[in-house]
Amino acid sequence: MEEIEPNVPAMEPGSNLAPEELERLTQDIIAALKTVYDPEIPSDIYEIGLIYRVDIDDDRNVEVDMTLTAPGCPVAGEMPGWVENAVSSVDGVGLVTVNMVFDPPWTPDRMSEEAKVAINWY
Repeated sequence: MEEIEPNVPAMEPGSNLAPEELERLTQDIIAALKTVYDPEIPSDIYEIGLIYRVDIDDDRNVEVDMTLTAPGCPVAGEMPGWVENAVSSVDGVGLVTVNMVFDPPWTPDRMSEEAKVAINWY
């Protein structure tokens, strides 16, 4: 299995998209994900490492696998909707599906350096 940076989700793009369009969609989706904040941690969900996978299919539909810092998170019912709304706002994106997953469980090791600095984990 390929090693990825702690907070970087697996990006599984559709094969029929032009490379430039795929890159634009990918960067715009990441920017949209960075607008969603975990209310308990002063950092966005992308930098915290809650996004596990983003799949862009040939029709520009997007499927996101995400997790929570803990299964009992008080916004567990709301956060997938926030993610769906954020990704849906990206120009050119079709349908958005957000799946809540808990395997593997989230750990602080998934956090980026930026997130660790934001919460003073040094």
